[in-house]
Amino acid sequence: MTQTIGNPASWLAGAFGRASHHAVESSRRMGGIAHLAAPRTRRLHMGDIGDALRAGWADFKACRTDVMFLVLIYPVIGLVLMAIGFDRNLIPLIFPLMAGFAILGPVAAVGVYEISRRRERGEDTGLFAALKVVQRPRFSAVVMLGLYLCALFIGWMLIAAGLHSALLGDAPASLSAFADQVFGTAAGWTMIVVGCGLGFAIALAVLAISLVSFPLLIDRPVGLPVAVSTSIQVTRENPKVVLTWGAVIAAGLILGSLPMLIGLVVVLPVLGHATWHLYRRAIH
Repeated sequence: MTQTIGNPASWLAGAFGRASHHAVESSRRMGGIAHLAAPRTRRLHMGDIGDALRAGWADFKACRTDVMFLVLIYPVIGLVLMAIGFDRNLIPLIFPLMAGFAILGPVAAVGVYEISRRRERGEDTGLFAALKVVQRPRFSAVVMLGLYLCALFIGWMLIAAGLHSALLGDAPASLSAFADQVFGTAAGWTMIVVGCGLGFAIALAVLAISLVSFPLLIDRPVGLPVAVSTSIQVTRENPKVVLTWGAVIAAGLILGSLPMLIGLVVVLPVLGHATWHLYRRAIH
C-alpha cells in the first residue's frame, strides 16, 4: 500500500512519538536500582538561577584550563558545520543548523557535569579525571539519551529543509539571494514564523527532558525513564523558573556564537557548571 510522509510537523510528531516509545522500552534494560525511591524534587525560586550561575562561574574559574580544553571540540564542530552550510544547496539550513545545534548542548556538557560533581566531592578535576564520566554506572543511559537528542537534532534539520522546500522552492544561488527570499516575500515570512514556532516547541521539549536528567544519571543510580520523568516533573512544578533558565541558556548561546562560536568555549562550560548546581537545588 502506498504511504505518504505528510507535512514535516506531523511527520516529526509521529517519528518522535515512536522514538520516545522505543527509548522507554529499550531503557528498561538500563534501569536503576529497583528498591530506590524516585528522587524527590524541590521548589525552585528565581534567585536559584543567579546562585547557580555564580556557582558555575566559580567552578569554571577553579577548573578553567581543563574545562576550556574539554569543550573545545564543541565550537570546532560548529565551525565545520557552518562551513558545510555555505554550500549552495545547504544555504537555507545555516540558521536552523546554528539554532538546532543547541539541542546537542546537554550532551556536550556531560564532562562539565562530572567536573562539578568531582569538585563538590573534593576529588581530582583534571582533564583525564573528567573523562572518567564514562565509568559512571549509568553512563549507558547517558549515551542512550544523547543519541535520542541527536535524532531530534536530525529531525529538526529535516523539518527545516522540508519547510524551505515547500514554501520557497529550490536553494538560492547566494546568501544575498536567500536573504531576499526570506525577508522580501510573504512565503519567507511565513517560513520564519512557522520555523521559529516549531523550533521553540522542540527547544522546550529538549529543556524539559534534559534539565536535570543528565546530571541525575551521572550522580545517582537511577534509570533513564526515572531521570527523564524527574526532569519533566521539575519543569512542570517550576515553569516560570525553567522558562527563565531556558532564556538564559538561549541568550548565552547567542552571545557565545557571535564571534564565530569562539565564545562558546567560555559560555558552554559556565552554563554546564551552572546546570549542575541548578540540579542540586532542584533535587533532594
